[in-house]
Amino acid sequence: MSTQRNLWPYAIIATFVLFASYIGYMVQQAMRTEVELVSPDYYKQELAYQQRMESVARTAALPAPVQVRYEAAAQRLTLELPAALAGPGVRGQVHFFRPSDQKLDFVLPFVPTGQPARQLLSTARLRPGHWRLRLDFTAGGQAYFMEEKLSI
Repeated sequence: MSTQRNLWPYAIIATFVLFASYIGYMVQQAMRTEVELVSPDYYKQELAYQQRMESVARTAALPAPVQVRYEAAAQRLTLELPAALAGPGVRGQVHFFRPSDQKLDFVLPFVPTGQPARQLLSTARLRPGHWRLRLDFTAGGQAYFMEEKLSI
């Protein structure tokens, strides 16, 4: 008399064990992954969204755009305002934002001089890769904002 063993219960148990092991591994990998917020004060920035949109619209409505020119050979970035905004009261900030690494972000003052109003910035400290340049400034009591993508 030959007794034949049924392997289906073992196969079902092995499938459940493998599935549970896979889920455990994926949970472990998810817990180890470091998640950085784009900005530590994200919620505060979200509240100022409407004001930012008004600044963007005001910048887009300028008779000429704000010029951003990158010269790789000279490692120089030129920011030039349209003639309508030229004046001594223009002040602001230039924020260099690296989407892939928050630790590389930095801010410089924006104080254009001359006619036309322009500021030259050295790009020697920028690591190669993708950057976002955010220019936030006031001129004539009005706020302006623009964002430009750069590849260094």
